[in-house]
Amino acid sequence: MKKIGLDVGEKTIGIAISDALGWTAQGLTTLHWDEQDYSTAREDLKQIIDDHQITEAVVGFPKNMNGTVGPRGEASQVFASWLEQEFQLTSHLWDERLTTMAAERVLLDADMSRKKRKKVIDKMAAVMILQSYLDSKQ
Repeated sequence: MKKIGLDVGEKTIGIAISDALGWTAQGLTTLHWDEQDYSTAREDLKQIIDDHQITEAVVGFPKNMNGTVGPRGEASQVFASWLEQEFQLTSHLWDERLTTMAAERVLLDADMSRKKRKKVIDKMAAVMILQSYLDSKQ
């Protein structure tokens, strides 16, 4: 039962997948999409879900620092519902506060250039979202 981790933004979706046992998350890719048109991500997501036999999705849920849900959090809720309906997956919203900042710090510590960081930051955030979810289930 593999899981997919998603860091959903307005223009990109960072994607990570778990191993079959649900112990580790690995970065897979970053999709470019238009948040106003979900069909721009449908085929790529379907291919990944089918190829990796995904049964559950963990969607980053960006809450405000005070715990309230703002526009980005609401967009994640809508996306998670769409995933469930479109692909018959169980979806989980997972608090992603500070994951992008933590991913940036990891990449900075690895001495990665700004240009390279920009290409992988969403995928790294998806890994952190999924891994923290997996860790909480151990």
